[in-house]
Amino acid sequence: MIKPIEIARRLNISTSALRHYEEWGIVPPPKRQPNGYRMYTEEHLAYFECIRAMNAGFGMRLVKQVMPLIQQGNITQALWIVNEAQANMYKEKVRADNTIQALDVEELERFSTLHKKEWYSIGEVAKEIDVPQTTIRHWEKEGLVEPSRNLENGYRQYNRADLRRLLIIRTLRSAVYSLEVVGEVLDEIDQHSISHAKKIASDALQHMDYIIQQQLRAGYYLYKLCEFIQGKIPHKNWGASLCRTPPFPLNYIDADAVVQIFHSQQLVHYTIHPLQSRFE
Repeated sequence: MIKPIEIARRLNISTSALRHYEEWGIVPPPKRQPNGYRMYTEEHLAYFECIRAMNAGFGMRLVKQVMPLIQQGNITQALWIVNEAQANMYKEKVRADNTIQALDVEELERFSTLHKKEWYSIGEVAKEIDVPQTTIRHWEKEGLVEPSRNLENGYRQYNRADLRRLLIIRTLRSAVYSLEVVGEVLDEIDQHSISHAKKIASDALQHMDYIIQQQLRAGYYLYKLCEFIQGKIPHKNWGASLCRTPPFPLNYIDADAVVQIFHSQQLVHYTIHPLQSRFE
C-alpha cells in the first residue's frame, strides 16, 4: 500500500489533485481501509505518473479521453487518440513555419521594390500574386482587403499596400489557414507590425518545441503503464499485443531517454535519444 501523501510528494502535487483524478474516473478506484483511508497500489502510482506526464504534453482534456479507455482495455483506441493529437500539432508547426515565411519582412520589401505603380487593376493584381480574380473578390467579401474605387469608372483599384496584403493572404491560405485565422493575423499586423506578428509565430514555434518534448516523454510513461497492467487485462483486449518486450532491457532507459513508442500490428517502433553507445 502507498499513502496518498507519498504519491503527492513524489509527483509534487496535492493530495486533493489525486482525489480529483479519482473523481474524474481517470484512475481505478482504490480500495479503502476500515477507517476509510485510500489504499493506493503500484498500479495507481503508474496511472498517476502517466497522467502527470500526459497532462504536460497533451493537456487534461485528452487525458480524460485516454485514461478511461486504458482502464477498459481499449488500448489501441487510446493510442490513436494520442497519435491524432501529435499529428495535429505537426500541422500547426508547419503552419507556423509558413506564417513566418509569409511574414518575412525582407521578402515583402523586395516584392514592394519590384512594384512601383501607384494603382493596379484587379486583373493586374491577380496576375502578380497568381490567384483568380474570383478569389480576390471573395477575400474582399470576407473583409480581408478593401480596395478603393476609381472615381471615373467605379472599377476596383489596388495600391502597393493592398498588393502586399494580398500576397500575405495568398501565402497564409496556401498553408491551409482558414480565412478566420488569416483575418486574425492581418488584424495583428494592422494593430502592431509585421515584425510583431512574426514574433508571435516564432514564440508559438518555441512553445511547440517544448510541448513535443513533453509529448515524447509522456509516451514513455504511457508505455510503462501499458506494460504494468498488461497482465491484468485479457490478451484478447489488447489488439495486436500492444505492450511487447522491447529488444533491449528497459532498465537501461529513463523517462528522458525514451521519447516515443508506436505500435502497429507486428511492428513496434522505438524512437529514443541516441543511446547506441550504451548497447555496443
